[in-house]
Amino acid sequence: MDTMTINTDSRLNRSKLFCQGAIAMVPLSIAVIPWGLLAGSFAIESGLTVLESQALSAILFAGSAQLVATGMFKAGATLATMLLAIFFITSRHLLYSVSMREKIKPLPLKWRLGLGFLLTDELFAICGQQSEKQFDRWYALGAGLSFYLCWNLATLAGIIAGTHIPAINELGLEFAVAATFIAIVVPNIKSSPVLVAVLVSLILSVWCYALQIESGLMIASVAGMVAGYLTETLRGGKA
Repeated sequence: MDTMTINTDSRLNRSKLFCQGAIAMVPLSIAVIPWGLLAGSFAIESGLTVLESQALSAILFAGSAQLVATGMFKAGATLATMLLAIFFITSRHLLYSVSMREKIKPLPLKWRLGLGFLLTDELFAICGQQSEKQFDRWYALGAGLSFYLCWNLATLAGIIAGTHIPAINELGLEFAVAATFIAIVVPNIKSSPVLVAVLVSLILSVWCYALQIESGLMIASVAGMVAGYLTETLRGGKA
């Protein structure tokens, strides 16, 4: 087998893995479309220009952080306050990166930077549970890049709709946020520590919301992680 044949087979294999990753991401990409519509229309409503609204999705690329940032911008918050809020909201990505470190570490810098930028809740849901042998960078790239394109197209549609459809934010699109996270979390409940973490986070988030505690989501998230860790420790690390 000559070098040209080997290179052709290698390219075909990479394309196949890339497409498999994109296909695996399709359900989550579809689920996030209403969320993208909401983010795009809300950015327009908050006073951002079309270009600024789209740049927010293209550069920040974080649904919950975008909604919070545009809301704070609309309320007249300072840049430092917005950056601090976004830092705390997206801090969970640090845990994602630590979890996937051994899989990403052997890759060249351009791959680490690229996959790091594309790392979202959805990409972690698909690739985070893979072993080091199962993980493939082309598969992850296909999944992450397809989701990035879908998110930006959805926000672009939201931006266009926001300039033509009045009160689009009152259509209940925010339910897509909850629906997306439910679709991510539920399939990963495969052990008692994970179940405990989810239940503790769920109960505390509802309780904090009822008491109107502004940092309720962060409290629920940290408490859930601690509860899951303690449960795993008490069981001796067994599932």
